[in-house]
Amino acid sequence: MAGNCLCARFKAPQPLTSEDAMEVRVSQVKGVQFSVKTRTHELVSDQPVENGGKDTGMTPPELLLGALGTCAAYYAVEYLQMRKLAEAGVKVRVTAEKLNQPARLGGFVVTVSCPVPLTDAHNQGLLRAVHHCLIHNSLASPGEIRVETTTMNPVLTGS
Repeated sequence: MAGNCLCARFKAPQPLTSEDAMEVRVSQVKGVQFSVKTRTHELVSDQPVENGGKDTGMTPPELLLGALGTCAAYYAVEYLQMRKLAEAGVKVRVTAEKLNQPARLGGFVVTVSCPVPLTDAHNQGLLRAVHHCLIHNSLASPGEIRVETTTMNPVLTGS
């Protein structure tokens, strides 16, 4: 019953129009390995061997932690550089727990290691700066996630 295919009822994805909109495109490479592309950049996401992958890239949860860590690091570096406290050397560690029902990550801990000692005032300022991270705020105040499906080859009906 090709005419009843659920996929055929959905519209193809529309191009983003807002200047503030962001987009990545994910394509299956082979098995559970995926190519993630945005602008002129590309990376690979994969699963460990025990999950059926080849372990050629980070898993999706690791990419999420990496996004949070690099965003926090960016805000920390900006704070330190603007105050001429440090030019380089910031390190960030992000941990999270795997939770169930529903399957998700939680209990995120972001640890920012600063290359220089900070006064209490600068430490508080650094913490405030990192709390402005876009990924931190996205995880702390989740918005709606709408999931849609489409088909690459529309179903043709009748003739």
